[in-house]
Order: sequence, then C-alpha cells, then structure tokens
Amino acid sequence: MTTQTKHHIPWFLWPFAALWRLLAMIVELTGRFVAMVLGIVFIVVGMIVSLTIIGAIVGVPLAIVGLLLFLKGLF
Repeated sequence: MTTQTKHHIPWFLWPFAALWRLLAMIVELTGRFVAMVLGIVFIVVGMIVSLTIIGAIVGVPLAIVGLLLFLKGLF
C-alpha cells in the first residue's frame, strides 16, 4: 500500500483527486490479481513439467517461483 501524505486539496479539485485515488486503487488490485493468476499458472506448468525426471530440473523451481508469486499477490 502507498503511504499517503496530507495535502490540502481545494474543494473544486476534490472530484479529480477522488477519481485519481479510485483509479490508483483499481490498478493496484489488478496488479495483485495478475500476479496471483500468473503464480497459479506457473505452479500448474511446473507440476506438469516435473512429471519427468529430466523436466524436474526446470519444473520444481518453476513451481516454487509460482508459489512465491502467488503468495506475494495474496499478501
């Protein structure tokens, strides 16, 4: 989350400031959602690739990176 400083916003600019804050919140939540979806995709692809012994060299780290990405998007 971003740290907000206390700035005095003139009353006639308040609607623009409110719209800007709403857009910033939507972009932040969208970024978290994309990180979570990519994390799940990496986990699934890592598990599928690691079904072979040779693929486990790539699949296990890919699944771990996917798990970390999902957790970062969650928290």
